[in-house]
Formats: sequence, C-alpha cells, structure tokens
Amino acid sequence: MNLIRPVSDLRNHFAEISKTVHETAQPIFLTKNGYGNMVVLSMEAFQKMQFESEVYVKLLEAEREAEHTNVRYSSKDILNAVKEAIGG
Repeated sequence: MNLIRPVSDLRNHFAEISKTVHETAQPIFLTKNGYGNMVVLSMEAFQKMQFESEVYVKLLEAEREAEHTNVRYSSKDILNAVKEAIGG
C-alpha cells in the first residue's frame, strides 16, 4: 500500500518520515495541493531499485541480441570467459 502524505509533513515530521522509509524500505509519496509532488526513499532502497533497473536493462539488451543471432553460450562458456577476463 502506498504511503501518501502532504509535503508539509517533510518539514513537520521529518524524523518520522525518515524512520518509516528506513524501516519499510518503501517510498513515501508527498503531495502538494492534493497532487503528487515528490517521493522520499531511503538510500538503501534507492540503490537496490537502481541496481534492479540496471539488471533489467541488461536483460532486455540480451534478449534483443538473442533475437538477432543464433549464437548461444553455455554456462561453462560464460564462466570460462569471466575467469579469463579477471585473470584467473
């Protein structure tokens, strides 16, 4: 369930908002004059969301590449390429 609060709560109840975003790892949506204005999110939750987004983009790129080629790699091929790349 989305947590929605007026933007004035950021000033008046900052400690409570900070505690909530850290404990729940969920965003709080702030409104101004009844309309969405901004989102508050803990750094940890933001970094996780950013990482997941990057992974998703990479998977989409891989799917598009797979649609245009018949070349496939086994897990052993990938593992060996990674080991070679890191010098192991």
